[in-house]
Amino acid sequence: MPLPLLALAVAAFGIGTSEFVIMGLLPDVARDLAVSIPAAGMLVSAYALGVTIGAPIVAIAVANMPRKRALMSLIGVFIVGNLLCALAPNYGVLMIARIVTAFCHGAFFGIGSVVAAGLVAPNRRAQAIALMFTGLTLANVLGVPLGTALGQVVGWRAAFWAVTVIGGLAAAALAVFLPAKIDMQKANLVHEFAVLKNPQVLMVLGISVLASTSLFSTFTYITPILEDVTGFRPHAVTLVLLLFGLGLTVGSTLGGKLADWRLMPSLIAFLFAIVVILTVFAGTMHSAVPAMVTIFMWGVLAFAIVPPLQMLIVDRASHAPNLASTLNQGAFNLGNASGAWLGGMVIGAGAPLTTLPWVGVAAATAALALTLWSVQLGRRTQGVAVTG
Repeated sequence: MPLPLLALAVAAFGIGTSEFVIMGLLPDVARDLAVSIPAAGMLVSAYALGVTIGAPIVAIAVANMPRKRALMSLIGVFIVGNLLCALAPNYGVLMIARIVTAFCHGAFFGIGSVVAAGLVAPNRRAQAIALMFTGLTLANVLGVPLGTALGQVVGWRAAFWAVTVIGGLAAAALAVFLPAKIDMQKANLVHEFAVLKNPQVLMVLGISVLASTSLFSTFTYITPILEDVTGFRPHAVTLVLLLFGLGLTVGSTLGGKLADWRLMPSLIAFLFAIVVILTVFAGTMHSAVPAMVTIFMWGVLAFAIVPPLQMLIVDRASHAPNLASTLNQGAFNLGNASGAWLGGMVIGAGAPLTTLPWVGVAAATAALALTLWSVQLGRRTQGVAVTG
């Protein structure tokens, strides 16, 4: 891995650990702060909404800032936000701290994706993006399980202290390895926001929202599912989260390679497979070994779609790549928030945890339908252009 991509991956590892570790600690946070599981789940939604709302705001703020300075500033916000999480005396302060942390997320991954793609040959851009996102997947392999275990033994706040340290290491890696001068286009914000008039760009954003909704409607509540439905003990849940994280790592690499080969066919195949695997999980979640196999496969597919979608938005918004890439991160996290909210609404209304995979199936089916519509619209547009 080239050293600049390594620096971006280290930062992605820290950001991913901060985002996802809360899911493995939902029961602990709920007990300590005297709130319900659905209320604790709203900490996931708050983070995701913070990314969604903060992404365009921060993108505007750093539009003409040198890329290295922008990325260093964003990782600084990340460090401060996690420090506030570790020190939060109550639920309200923790909620605010999560939102502060989230503000750096969308812009970092958006700008980082464009920087990563610009560091390599054109035929390896999706793989470069996937390499950066390897840090995010490794967060699920190492950061989340270890953070969950640490939080269960020492207390959930210890996980955020550890993430704060990771943030400091990430800042050092960015300072040392990122080039001082990174090519960038001079931003014209009016021109860049005009990209949202392109229906194909809007469709990619919609697919990202629905795909993430599918994942987080179930995965937000994976700990209570594994404990109450599958029958795992709390410490065994950590091992299952590790297995899911391994799947994410495999999926990110696979998605990057296939996206450089056949972008749209790969995306369609992955979305269809997600519909199938969540349908299977509705049955296998009741038994330990089948559940573990299904969860691993789900992890592979869940992140296999990330490099194709990120590459697709950069291609379709080539005149405004930084803004569009950042907005796509906001779209992913709007889906995260929507999924966590939908899952919380379902179980809050009295439905059993076993209902949640079907919410994910519905959202993934909608994402697949929108992708197929996008392909059809693209063919019609090309046909009109050729005829004209």
